[in-house]
Amino acid sequence: MREYEITYILRSGLEDSEAEERANAIAEIVRGQGGQVGSIEKMGKKRLAYEVGSAKDGFYVAMRFSAEPAAAKELERQLKLHEDVVRELLVRLDRQAIAQMAMAAQASEPEVAES
Repeated sequence: MREYEITYILRSGLEDSEAEERANAIAEIVRGQGGQVGSIEKMGKKRLAYEVGSAKDGFYVAMRFSAEPAAAKELERQLKLHEDVVRELLVRLDRQAIAQMAMAAQASEPEVAES
């Protein structure tokens, strides 16, 4: 299995609870294809850098997962067909990127003070 990260934007007309449901349903697509979801980061509603169609803002979601290449390709295909997804970007993470992300996460963790 390979490591991937996908960032997608859901249309802004969704309620928070609906956006949460869509994010969970998209994660289930990965699980249904035999993949494992590592993390889902919901970044909330933000303004788009440029208009996509008539959309000016949307709900941003980033998800890291492990899957076979065919499963990642299927996820990307399904997101392109999904009416609530404005844009998506799928990136395969290489070992160097994974190591850098782990170091950054470790550096941002607060240190525990000993008494």
